Amino acid sequence: MRADEDHLYREQLPSVGTLVSDSGRKLCRPATITNKFPIFQWLPRYRIEYVMQDFIAGFTVGLTTIPQAIAYGVVAGLEPQYGLYSAFMGCFTYIVFGSCKDVTIATTAIMALMVNQYATISPDYAVLVCFLAGCIVLLLGLLNMGVLVRFISIPVITGFTMAAATTIGSAQINNIVGLSSPSNDLLPSWKNFFTHLPSIRKWDALLGVSSLIFLLLMKQVKDIKWGNRIFWKYLALSRNALAVIFGTFLAYILSRDGNQPFRVTGNITAGVPPFRLPPFSTTVDGEYVSFGEMISTVGASLGSIPLISILEIVAISKAFSKGKIVDASQEMVALGMCNIMGSFVLSMPVTGSFTRTAVNNASGVKTPLGGAVTGALVLLALAFLTQTFYYIPKCTLSSIIIAAMISLVEIHKIADMWKSKKKDLFPFLVTIITCMFWSLEYGILCGIAANMVYILYSSARPQVYVRLEKINGREVSVVDVKQKLDYASAEYLKEKVVRFLNQQNGETSLVVIKGEEINSIDYTVAMNIVSLKEDLDALNCALICWKWNIASAGVVCRLKNDIRPIFKFDQTLEELVASHFDSPSNSASTVSIEA
Repeated sequence: MRADEDHLYREQLPSVGTLVSDSGRKLCRPATITNKFPIFQWLPRYRIEYVMQDFIAGFTVGLTTIPQAIAYGVVAGLEPQYGLYSAFMGCFTYIVFGSCKDVTIATTAIMALMVNQYATISPDYAVLVCFLAGCIVLLLGLLNMGVLVRFISIPVITGFTMAAATTIGSAQINNIVGLSSPSNDLLPSWKNFFTHLPSIRKWDALLGVSSLIFLLLMKQVKDIKWGNRIFWKYLALSRNALAVIFGTFLAYILSRDGNQPFRVTGNITAGVPPFRLPPFSTTVDGEYVSFGEMISTVGASLGSIPLISILEIVAISKAFSKGKIVDASQEMVALGMCNIMGSFVLSMPVTGSFTRTAVNNASGVKTPLGGAVTGALVLLALAFLTQTFYYIPKCTLSSIIIAAMISLVEIHKIADMWKSKKKDLFPFLVTIITCMFWSLEYGILCGIAANMVYILYSSARPQVYVRLEKINGREVSVVDVKQKLDYASAEYLKEKVVRFLNQQNGETSLVVIKGEEINSIDYTVAMNIVSLKEDLDALNCALICWKWNIASAGVVCRLKNDIRPIFKFDQTLEELVASHFDSPSNSASTVSIEA
């Protein structure tokens, strides 16, 4: 009998040999190769009719990417061509490693803002961070750490996105009216705007505000019901390119007499960037800066940039997966490779772009091969159109950025949180306030910490209900545990039971802990169950653990063998109470208590 119990409560440990052999077999399977290189899954099934659809989608995305890339290069505090350098290598790399046909890889406004603080020192910082962030993301992807994304809730992501969009949009409020601002931060940008109102350049303000209104109105053109719906759709998707073309043409025409009415982008270095190793040291103002000093300057961004880039690409992939399961780890592998390869062509950190991915999807892309067209279009622009980019008005670029940021401020989600669960507004508010008035890096960490408070509190305060029930004429304290127990909740369970018994003044001599929903416990919980048994013995009260999971019961039984009889599995609650009080020892103790 004892041998049977020992076997029943034995801890089931995985076989190391089995794990190694299973892992070896998985590595040798063809499916492993196709999972890590998704191009081998879709390329053999590629059909000739997909060529035109992928070309149209890639070309349309390219028309959106080029002006946004130039604008985001400026947001990062770099020369505009760095935005274009960041916009093509990710397109090519994602074709091989990406698993979602709609995703478009390039720099985003949030990435640009996050590198701004040290990219203004030297572009080498932005390129180095692109490489290191790629290495970190790739490593996490290869280790299948995509599960980490699940620990960041939607309220935190919403708060971060809205704060970043507000900060980025506010940083452009000066450029859209022709003012220069010494800072891209939220409050200094608005302070500079209001203190320099008399210095507003009327032509810049007129073109900038008109372009912003045009972009917002053109976004609604796709909803026109009459006429050719496809024409209206592609007209709406081309709105950024149309705004840039019009602004550039206007600036060029009006500047022919030597007077330039607008602040323009200026010279953009022509040509494709050289393919070379990312810089592991640099020179700033004639002084040599070592790799260690560069890392020290970058600081917390080396952790926050990979985190934000992972969040963006996984969220976008899930939004456009259309019923397919998104492998977050593989998306991390793809993103890591995009950043690593991009750093060889002077790219700043990149990730999935929601705006361009939405354009890609709306354009009817069939495979990731559409990214090749987008990348080629950016390369052509670098090779042949940089002289034209000289005349792009800064106010036009600002209007494109502000229009993109307006779509990221999703006020309706605040209302949704208020309606569904008001407590979720706490991590949202913590995130948005700290991101806006402290920094994006620390703001999202504060939001995650605020969310963890809920998880830890729930773990430390599990749903435990203790009630007095009359079963077979006997008063029995029934403890109903509604979730799993761990070290954080162990003491809480014990305190709640003992406190309840003390309030009963000895009216009950039996405590039954129902364990149907306790699927696992740890050593700390087991120690507290043993301690609870001893406390109840001192109160002349018996303890029975009823219908516990065998694995959970085994943790306690292996800790202390003589406690095994408290675990009961097969009897009903009525049978359990009857057998307990009918046993001679328990009957005698009951008489003694009543006497």
